[in-house]
Amino acid sequence: MEALILSCSTGGGHNAAGSAIKEELESRGHSVTMMDPYELESHKLAVEIGNAYVKLVQKTPRTFGFVYMLGSIVRRAPGKSPVYYANITVAKKLKKYLDTHHTDAIIMPHLFPAELVTYLKKKGIKLPLTVFVATDYTCIPFTEETDCDYYVIPGEAQKKEFIKRKIPKDKLLPFGIPVRSAFSDEISMESARDELKLAHDKRYVLLTGGSIGAGSISKSIDIIIKHFKKNNISGEVIVVCGNNKKLIGSLRKRVKKYYDGKLTVIGKTDRMALYMRACDVFISKPGGLSSTEAAVLGTAYIHITPIPGCETKNMRFFSKSGMSIAVNNPQRSLEKALDQCMDKEKIQNMKKSQHANIPLHAREDICDWLEKVCG
Repeated sequence: MEALILSCSTGGGHNAAGSAIKEELESRGHSVTMMDPYELESHKLAVEIGNAYVKLVQKTPRTFGFVYMLGSIVRRAPGKSPVYYANITVAKKLKKYLDTHHTDAIIMPHLFPAELVTYLKKKGIKLPLTVFVATDYTCIPFTEETDCDYYVIPGEAQKKEFIKRKIPKDKLLPFGIPVRSAFSDEISMESARDELKLAHDKRYVLLTGGSIGAGSISKSIDIIIKHFKKNNISGEVIVVCGNNKKLIGSLRKRVKKYYDGKLTVIGKTDRMALYMRACDVFISKPGGLSSTEAAVLGTAYIHITPIPGCETKNMRFFSKSGMSIAVNNPQRSLEKALDQCMDKEKIQNMKKSQHANIPLHAREDICDWLEKVCG
């Protein structure tokens, strides 16, 4: 099989889902090309699109929430969205690429490429199998205006919403959100700590703001360390800041001044699965991928400060199902959530709920299906 995975760098989750599928297909001997389709127009355009999203979310998440709300309003208007029309130029470049590169399946863990193939289909251009992969636990705005052959959705629970948004029922594949094999590996907490050179007699809390380092990180650190002190716990916070260089620099200064031995600051890492296994509690904003990774792995999980929009819906789905503890305001309720994570029975029930509600083998199931359809 010759597979083409099209994704964009507006947050790391889309690329992570694409990479998971790429990893699995290549392990089975298939040929996979993964690219940002905006690179076909220019590298500058691809970078600008990614940077615009990152800056908006890091600096003014409420503005992003307003934009998301506008998208929800615009989706009810007749005709195609501005997103569809903005992609026409790049769609033509994608057509030229497909003319010269044999492709059996186009897999898209991002809305923008799905808009590209929709434009080409509307023009009567014959395309290989087109598959959209949803990376949030909701049907995001404008998904309904795309025309893909199939839609991989997070699970049975999301079927009703996608059908409501006029996605044909026979096109829905509730395989789940794919995560890399590292999150499925059977590694004990002790082994993970040994590999990361972490102490066995400490309580570790892993805190992250996703690949872009967004969220109330600094406030949360103070609250977690206060929780350690209050409960006489020998503990340490491990903060993963992603690509947020400003945050990394700021926190490392705080380590030297206030939190030596109590705080470890990490930038971008490819060992996230290992850190999640090694830590007692995982705290993150409710991105679709990070939430799925935590559920597949099975961990004590706190959702914190969602970016308004799809992350709000992710958090609602997880917390209602008992798969996470929702914290909208760290100053008001993070300490209480940390106290709840000391309850072994509650955390055991949380892990059971995660494994009962989230498809654990999405990566394999998607690729099994692709092999069957593509031959």
